[in-house]
Amino acid sequence: MNKHILNSTFLAVLCAMLFVNCSQDELDLAPLSAIGDNGFYQTTEEVEGAVIAIYDGLQEVPLREFALSEMRSDNSRTKSSEGDWAQFQELAVQPTNLVVGSYWAANYNVIFRANRVIENLDAVTDASLRDQFEGEAKFARALCHFNLVRAYGDVPLLDKVIGPEESDYFSRVDASTVYAAIDSDLTDAMGKLPSDMAFGRASKAAAQGILAKVKLTNGDYSGAQALCSSIIDGGNHSLMGDYHDVFYNEGNSEIIFAIPYIGDDANESQDFSFEMTAGGVVSGLNFYTDEFALVVEEGDKRDSTLFNYATIDADVGKFLTQSADARLCGNDWIVLRHADVLLMYAEAIMAGGASTSSFDAVDAVNQVRERAGLSEIEGSLTEDMLLHERRVELAFENHRMYDLVRFGKAISVLGDFAAANGYTFTATDLLLPIPQNEINVSNGALTQNPGY
Repeated sequence: MNKHILNSTFLAVLCAMLFVNCSQDELDLAPLSAIGDNGFYQTTEEVEGAVIAIYDGLQEVPLREFALSEMRSDNSRTKSSEGDWAQFQELAVQPTNLVVGSYWAANYNVIFRANRVIENLDAVTDASLRDQFEGEAKFARALCHFNLVRAYGDVPLLDKVIGPEESDYFSRVDASTVYAAIDSDLTDAMGKLPSDMAFGRASKAAAQGILAKVKLTNGDYSGAQALCSSIIDGGNHSLMGDYHDVFYNEGNSEIIFAIPYIGDDANESQDFSFEMTAGGVVSGLNFYTDEFALVVEEGDKRDSTLFNYATIDADVGKFLTQSADARLCGNDWIVLRHADVLLMYAEAIMAGGASTSSFDAVDAVNQVRERAGLSEIEGSLTEDMLLHERRVELAFENHRMYDLVRFGKAISVLGDFAAANGYTFTATDLLLPIPQNEINVSNGALTQNPGY
């Protein structure tokens, strides 16, 4: 989807919102009508339609996110090693790469929709519902700014709906300022979101969990620990007994926030499942590397879910589609789950150190390992142990690249990986290039990252 946040055509397209009903049990993304950007947000129902349009926009974000995270690490690769996809695998992404541009546009699309909700909250007369809508919008705005700042570094910070004449908002903002805004949005969302929300909608725990990751990224370990502890002690989420069920028993207790899809539905399906698990020789993407296969311990019960042994290729076993049409997949995308929180909790206790003997940290990691049928860690938990556990437990869920960066291991690990595979890697490759088309339409307001 080639939307460009900085030109008037893109802004005009974004002004057309899809409005939907939402049931008590799950997020219903079926469109009912389209309402233009002409001051038509006059009722609670219309504003809620705009809220649901945020979630509709979020469906675009994960479609090729694996290229930016898993394929740009030592976890996965393409089958053909050709075209734009090979640039991720070879750690040599170019500013003209179409996926880099579409990811930028997808996230700013959601931010636009969130800002549209926030500016129309006065139309909602029920105070608790108004708070909920504001919390959902700020959660989504923060999540997408977090996606952007991790991927591109300094990025435009959009805290309101802007028009093409507001060029001050087109320039890149220092990452520290973007992170401060993310922190503020998620903190506000935590105070406004209910604990119990329909599946697919943001909850208080979802805001807490993403904020914990933000704080870990910025070295606020005590803040991250408190947030993770609150989720763990809250009792609303827990590990599934079977690792396989996390991905094939959707809407389960382990999922804190997910982006839902509907199989065999041309409007509400996804095709990342096809690319990751059945893409064929030419189009197959995000297939596991030999390096990843070697780190999975013998006897690990996660093995049969991580790897698809029904094929002879290096197919991923997560997100296998059950759809009649292989390209109209219904597997939900998991943004945050309880196992991630447990591992973040241990990371927060470790507080950037090389190891910890904390019982709570070791126990959190052992809960994850116990489900995998692996022996418990005894004594100290080291940074390398924790990074390994995150790599295997969260494999192909788009965490690996950012975990390496956050742990300060990206340059060494990816440098070794690149050298072993004949690629070239430098520190400037840790950030993606700003999409060249966005630089072009900004009339010079956007600048390029070093090294591109």
